Amino acid sequence: MKHRFPFPPAVVIEKALRFGQNYVNCFMTTNNGTPVPEGGFRNLLAFGNSYAENKTGSPGVSGPIIQADQVFSYLKKLRKNAEGLICGYIGYDVKNEVENLDSNNPTYIEFPAYRFFVPEYVIEFFGSEIEITGPVPHFVIDQIYNQPLDAKLGLLYASIAEPDAGISKDEYMQNVETIRAHIAAGRVYEMNYCLQFKAKVTGFEPLSAWLKMNRDAAAPFSAFYKFGGKYILSTSPERFLKKTGTTLLSQPIKGTAPRSNSPARDEEIKANLLNSEKERAENMMIVDLVRNDLAKSAVTGSTHVSEMFGIYSFKYVHQMISSVKARLKRSVPYTAAIANAFPPGSMTGAPKIAAMELIEELESFKRGPYSGTLGYIDHNTDFDFNVLIRSVFYDAESEKLSFCAGGAITWDSEPEAEYEEIMLKTMGIRQALGLA
Repeated sequence: MKHRFPFPPAVVIEKALRFGQNYVNCFMTTNNGTPVPEGGFRNLLAFGNSYAENKTGSPGVSGPIIQADQVFSYLKKLRKNAEGLICGYIGYDVKNEVENLDSNNPTYIEFPAYRFFVPEYVIEFFGSEIEITGPVPHFVIDQIYNQPLDAKLGLLYASIAEPDAGISKDEYMQNVETIRAHIAAGRVYEMNYCLQFKAKVTGFEPLSAWLKMNRDAAAPFSAFYKFGGKYILSTSPERFLKKTGTTLLSQPIKGTAPRSNSPARDEEIKANLLNSEKERAENMMIVDLVRNDLAKSAVTGSTHVSEMFGIYSFKYVHQMISSVKARLKRSVPYTAAIANAFPPGSMTGAPKIAAMELIEELESFKRGPYSGTLGYIDHNTDFDFNVLIRSVFYDAESEKLSFCAGGAITWDSEPEAEYEEIMLKTMGIRQALGLA
């Protein structure tokens, strides 16, 4: 059912979200009209009170965190038994199902290893017009129309502690040197090393925070996911994996540079990023890793790079993005294509298993949803998933909030510059939260 509202598109989205968040599950993805190769997320909102369970128990709203066993077989069965859209995320630590690995670092906020649900209502946005599917569409339309907007959009929280990274800048730089020593010894040749910033916050308004984050970042793979009292607020610029028919597409990002207010200087920065031997080498390493990941699921000879070293501009940063495509074998289930590429190679390093082992040794936190993937699966098993970066994770019950950032460490890495890159990547979140 289609309906046009007499409001600007941004108002339609906010009204719909403010209604949808009254349900147990509320999930939105948007591309913000930001141009990226092959386009970004669909502009859709999905919500409902029911969620799927499996034999091992539900990856529940606020209950015990289950082990990440059989998530991909669970998704396969769910697709067979459910019509329409499936929405949710897979956390980074599901790597332990894909490979013989473990995760023993401390957890700041308890999130399920993964969580998907089948929505009662799905809304797609086309400017001020929506297309809605669900049992009582007229009820939803009336509720959206009459939904009040938040007059206090600028007041995101009553108080927030200064986010704590858990380690000092000097400790971070020492760990970068440790990674460089492992590279020199041949254990890895690139590793994505991350920091987690955590804080206690009172009176937090997660939807208002995401609306501000999303407006500021205008990222092509932004998402809002609320289930119970847990929230994922994402302004991700990066696609992990998309399936359209038999075509697989992955678009790893490696290479970051700050924006400038001066148009001439901004163009110079873009040119320097494109021609940087270090950034191109980092990007090439991950492209090779992604090609190998996709080849596990692909028709022999179909894996290829459709764009190399593309430079794309976002509000705070320029990014180097490459696109890798492959044709899925008929004998390979869609879930296997996800599993074979998981976790996103741009957030691990290479060789992938060795990099993940070193991440566990040197990082001080359990990643949880961060650097995993969030997205949706259609009725025909087509899907689109982002990389869960540039994201805030919040638990209303404990009033805990966290966000993370990292970068690819190679032999050429300079510890001070790597630390500054992390600060650059968190700038958008800090400014949206009023911390910068």
